[in-house]
Amino acid sequence: MFSLGLDIGSSSVKAALTETHTGKKIAFVQEPKDEMEMISVKSSWAEQDPNRWWKIVCTAIKKLLQNSGVDSSEIQRIGIAYQMHGLVVVDQSGECLRNSIIWCDSRAVSIGEKAYKDLGAKKCMDHLLNSPANFTASKLKWVKENEPYIYEKIYKYMLPGDYIAYKFSGEMTTTINGLSEGTIWDFKSQKVAQWLFDYYKIDSSMTPTIVPNFVTQCLVNKKGAEESGLKQGTPITYRAGDQPNNAFSLHVINPGEVAATGGTSGVVYALTDKLQSKEHQRINHFAHTNYSIETPIVGKLLCINGAGIQYRWMKNNTGAESYEKMNQLAAQQDIGSDGLLVFPFGNGAERMLNNQNIKARYLNLNLNQHDLGSMYRATLEGIAFSFIYGIKFIEEDNFNLALIKAGNDNLFQSAVFSQTISTLIGKEIQLFNTTGAIGAARASSSNVKELDAFVKMSTKNDYFKSYTPEKDSSKYEIAFSNWTNELEKMIN
Repeated sequence: MFSLGLDIGSSSVKAALTETHTGKKIAFVQEPKDEMEMISVKSSWAEQDPNRWWKIVCTAIKKLLQNSGVDSSEIQRIGIAYQMHGLVVVDQSGECLRNSIIWCDSRAVSIGEKAYKDLGAKKCMDHLLNSPANFTASKLKWVKENEPYIYEKIYKYMLPGDYIAYKFSGEMTTTINGLSEGTIWDFKSQKVAQWLFDYYKIDSSMTPTIVPNFVTQCLVNKKGAEESGLKQGTPITYRAGDQPNNAFSLHVINPGEVAATGGTSGVVYALTDKLQSKEHQRINHFAHTNYSIETPIVGKLLCINGAGIQYRWMKNNTGAESYEKMNQLAAQQDIGSDGLLVFPFGNGAERMLNNQNIKARYLNLNLNQHDLGSMYRATLEGIAFSFIYGIKFIEEDNFNLALIKAGNDNLFQSAVFSQTISTLIGKEIQLFNTTGAIGAARASSSNVKELDAFVKMSTKNDYFKSYTPEKDSSKYEIAFSNWTNELEKMIN
């Protein structure tokens, strides 16, 4: 028997089948071939049609079943991962009232900032562990203020994963971890943040029914079965935002563990059981996939805008034939790149730099000394240093780092990058071959009481290799100190 995992991103939908009892990957597809369209009517706006997501989900499932030869009757459970912080609003018949306002849309920034100021930092951090910022609650307030003719028709608001579960089942449900992504969950009172709804003058009855993870949340109904190709009655047993799900896919479930991602941007997602934070701006906090009122596990999320995009820029503009070749040339250079420093902040304002936009910079370039290999290594080191710089804010915020886990893709495929981070933090980095869709499939077959068994099973299937700290870290420390000193000059 098999489990189905879906990962609904803003660029594509990924679908995977795993063997239920072993977690072994059976098949994987990604749809569409070209990236999904994003609607941007105004600058800083970003919307997508939720019905388009559903159509692509159905296409991906049918293609997955066809490619694998698996019959829909053999699929026992469904897990859903999705793009975080989005807003979907539907009327009483379940029809979408407008496009989804997705995660990267920033129209509600000023609304969240005003709420944070009016309600107070202590109230927000003690109860939400975040500023209302540009999250789902603030986006719903924007609809109320700017589209009252739509707002008055709203029956329920949902996150993207909630909407896909609804299309399968006809049931409007959400989760605690989903509500926390929208700054709608009160961690102190362990319920929906009614006081935030009161401030925003939003009717809290629009909140869908809250269901736990790792249990049957809803069942595929007749209409969902007809459209998706799945069997009626198939249960949905798991859903989570993409970053918590990515961490769960990497088997990060215990306090002290960290999931790291080195794609276009970088993400450090660290688990803690401490429901407090002094970081009001740099770090966000979300209920993890295995959060419960009895065992409150929270993910501390730090995003670094300038990460893999810097290395991609180098590849595109230096004529490099592949990242593998770049990594080989970088590995031939000395630690510290003979004094060449790269500051990879050319992808907009950085929250960990208090929203300063210092742009990407190269420092100490010697035309008689440095070559492409030097530039590649300095770029990898600069991105690694930015991760270390961000991790220190997490460690200073009531967190004891035990271990980092990452996917065997993107930047972490570079030994220079991974070894630099491992040595400077003094901790092991474990790499795994897995994806969000595979993780969602496995999670759908998990039991919250047996997560240790899940980790053992998944680790056996996915473990690739580890990086451990070098005994002599002095050269790394000197290079990082030089980089940090110059960065402090830039931001101060």
